[in-house]
Amino acid sequence: MKRKDLIKRLNDSGCILIRHGSRHDLYKNPATGKKQPVPRHNEIDENLARHIIKELT
Repeated sequence: MKRKDLIKRLNDSGCILIRHGSRHDLYKNPATGKKQPVPRHNEIDENLARHIIKELT
């Protein structure tokens, strides 16, 4: 999955960017309080993307 598609999906579900890192960005869902790192690669593995979406939504 492309990183920009994953970020768009997270933003659409209400997640916000907490901070930028050198290799990962940290996103948080304010409704649940859960945080999850998102790699800064152009292409993210499908299984990892599914896991991030599941944890944050």
